Amino acid sequence: MIISRAYKKLLSMAKDVAVLSTAESLIHWDMETMMPPGAVEQRSLQLSLLTRINHQMSTEPKIGKLLAIIKTNPEYDALGQAEKRNIYLINKNYREQTSLPEELVAELAKQEAITVNVWKKAKAQKNFSLFKPDLQKLLNLSKEAAEILMKVKETKTPYEALIDNFEPKMTADKITATFNQLQGGLKHLIGKIQSSQIKPDTTMLHLPVPAENQRRIAQLLTQTLGYDTASPAAHGRIDETEHPFTTGYYDDVRITTHYYPDNYASSIFSVLHESGHALYEQNLNPEWKYQPIGSTCSYGIHESQSRFYENVIGRSKEFWAGFMPKLKKAAPSVANVELDKFVKAINKVEFSKIRVEADEVTYNLHVIVRFEIERDLFADKITVNELPEVWNQKYADYLGVKVQDDSEGVMQDTHWASGLYGYFPSYALGNIYSGQIAGAVTKDLPGWRSQLAVGKLNQLNEWLKRNIHSQSDLYDPEELIKKATGRCLNSEAYLSYLNEKYSAIYGF
Repeated sequence: MIISRAYKKLLSMAKDVAVLSTAESLIHWDMETMMPPGAVEQRSLQLSLLTRINHQMSTEPKIGKLLAIIKTNPEYDALGQAEKRNIYLINKNYREQTSLPEELVAELAKQEAITVNVWKKAKAQKNFSLFKPDLQKLLNLSKEAAEILMKVKETKTPYEALIDNFEPKMTADKITATFNQLQGGLKHLIGKIQSSQIKPDTTMLHLPVPAENQRRIAQLLTQTLGYDTASPAAHGRIDETEHPFTTGYYDDVRITTHYYPDNYASSIFSVLHESGHALYEQNLNPEWKYQPIGSTCSYGIHESQSRFYENVIGRSKEFWAGFMPKLKKAAPSVANVELDKFVKAINKVEFSKIRVEADEVTYNLHVIVRFEIERDLFADKITVNELPEVWNQKYADYLGVKVQDDSEGVMQDTHWASGLYGYFPSYALGNIYSGQIAGAVTKDLPGWRSQLAVGKLNQLNEWLKRNIHSQSDLYDPEELIKKATGRCLNSEAYLSYLNEKYSAIYGF
C-alpha cells in the first residue's frame, strides 16, 4: 500500500506538469501563427514565467522523497514494466531539472523568444550581424546548461547532453559513425543519378495554384492519411506559418504549412510530413495519457514517422496513382499533368541550398552539415562569428553549391534561434529509421503498396500504430526500432530503399 500510494501521487504530479506543458505548447503555436508582431516582449515574459512554473513543479522536493520511498521499498521489483519505466523517466527528469538553476531555465526561455523574433527580422533583411548578438547570448546560456547536464547525464561532452534531450542515450560518436556510413552510400548513389541520361522535368510543379486551392488539397491529404482536420469531431487543424511545424498532445494536435502560389508541391510535402508527426501524437497509448510513459519515444522516432509519410508514402507512384484525381479536381490548373512525369518530378535529385526544400536523397547532407557545425560549436572549435564562413564552405564541399547570402545560408532554419541544439541529428536518424521501418512493413504486409493506389492506408496505419505509436515511451529509441524492425540503428536498409527506388526512376 505504501508503494502504491507513492506511485499514484507521483503520477498525479506528473499529470499536472504534462497539462501545463500542453498549455505552454499552445502559446508557442500562437506565437508562430496568430500573435501580432508587437507582442514579442510580452510573450517572452509569459513563456519565461510558464517555464519557471514548469521547472518548479518538476523539481518539487516531494518528488525526490516519493522516488526514494518507491525505490527502497522491498516491493519495487514486483512492479510491472510500465510502472518501472514511469519511475525511471520521472527520476531522470527530476535529476536533470533539479541540477539546473531556476534563473537559468527562465533566462533561457526568455532569450529563446527574443532570439526567434530577432532571427525573423535578420533573415528578412539578410543581415547576420543583426542576429549575431542574441544568438551569442542564447548559445552561452545553452552551453551553461549543457555543462551542468553533462555531469548529471554522465555524457562525454556537453553537446551529447543536449543530444540526449532529443535522442536518449545516443552518442555523438555513434551518430558520426552512422552518418559517415550514410554519407558514403549517398555519394555512390548520387554519382549514379548524376550519370543518368534521365533528367526529370519539374516545370509542372510550378504551375500556378491559388492558396485557396492548396488549402483544399491539404484537407484532402490529411483526410486520406487519416489525420482528421475537418469533421465536427476533429482533433487536428491546419494553419499557416513561415516554417511548418507540428505541436500538440493526444486530443489536440495541430500542424502548419506555407502556401506558395508558384510552388504547390512545397505545401503538399510539408502537409504530408507534418501529418506523420500528428498521427504519431494522436495514436499514443491512451491508457498512458498524462503519464511520462505516454509521450513519444524520441525526436528521431518522431521524424521517422513524418519522413515515412512524406517520402516512403508521399513520393511513391502508388500513392499518386490514387491521389492524382483528387489533386486535379482541387486544382484545375494541373489537370493535364501526367502521373509518370509527376512522380519523376517530385523525386528529382539535385543539390540545393535549402534543407526544407531538399530532395529525399540530398536532404541528409544538409543535416550532416548542421550536426558537424553544432558538434564543433559546443567543442569551441568554431565561434559564432565564424558560422557563416564555415556553413558556406561545408555547403560548397558537401553539396557543391554557392550560398549567396546568410538568409539562404546559416539563418535559413529557426532551430538555433530557438535554442534547439542537438535536435538536427534527429532528422537524418529519422530517415534511417524510416528505411528500417519500410523494410519491416514490406515483410509483414507484402501488399501494402498496392493498397496505396486505391487510397487505403488502414493496414499500414494500424501496423505503425501497433509497432511504433502505441509503444509511446516504453523503450529508448534504439530498443524500440530493434523491436519493430529486428535491427538496431543501421543505414543499410535506408540506403537499400533509396537505391531500389531511384534506380527505377533514373534507369540504372
